[in-house]
Amino acid sequence: MSPQTQEAARLRARAALRKGLGTALSYALMLLILAFAVFPFLWTLAISITDKQASGISIYDFPRSLFPPAVTLGNFFEVITKLNLGKYFLNSVIITALTVVGTLVVSALAAYPLARLQFPGRALIFGAIVSTLVLPTEIAFIVNVLTLRDLGLLGTYAGVALPIIATAFGIFLMRQAYLAIPGTLMEAARIDGATELQILWRVMIPLSVPSLTALGIFTLVGTWNAFFWPSVALLTNDDLLPMSVAILKLKGQFNYDVFNVAAGAMIMMIPVLVVFFMAQRFFMRGMEGAVKG
Repeated sequence: MSPQTQEAARLRARAALRKGLGTALSYALMLLILAFAVFPFLWTLAISITDKQASGISIYDFPRSLFPPAVTLGNFFEVITKLNLGKYFLNSVIITALTVVGTLVVSALAAYPLARLQFPGRALIFGAIVSTLVLPTEIAFIVNVLTLRDLGLLGTYAGVALPIIATAFGIFLMRQAYLAIPGTLMEAARIDGATELQILWRVMIPLSVPSLTALGIFTLVGTWNAFFWPSVALLTNDDLLPMSVAILKLKGQFNYDVFNVAAGAMIMMIPVLVVFFMAQRFFMRGMEGAVKG
């Protein structure tokens, strides 16, 4: 074997070693991030299925608390019966459904003229909408409460959903999705005599399903886990409280059962996880389209 061949072989071996080390480090980093992301969920799950009567260990006895010596589903049944959780679960479903549908409709309608129609002040309007992203949502709570009171909607499902269905993030995401659609499709539809509303419904919406799905999942997670705004909007009607607020009743000054709190948290997490795993393919496509746009 000539010296040149030997040198080339050594260079290839070094390159393969560097590539292998880079791959190993990448996987190690991803596993570390995964551990940090999954650990709270696993610990909460372990606490929720721990038999508090038979275990005899503290939840802070780490890492033993990750491996409960006695497993039970009694904490879940206790939470469901103690809180009448079915009523609050239905409240969460109704509030979340109203908010998700309203957000999708408003965002889809508002983003279309900002993306595809020409009118004076379009850039200024879009800039003003996007600038609201830097504002904390809490600044609008007082105005929203006073408005809902005057409209007679305070303490209702609609009172929770209406003030939060118009979001700058939703409008921005859908605008980016519309901009990614070739303009030739719109021109062809106009030549065929389609109105702007027909173009939106028959061309833009079907081609933007991934972005709509991503927006729907973001809205679902945010609304399902929301605590402060529902507790304010429903202050006068405890019967309509969602689970995110009702579960706080498990933690009181004289009644604090961490096992039941963990079980309630797991019950809240499961529906969101199921929806995400069912729609994650559309979610990733929608986020990819938004970034490219």
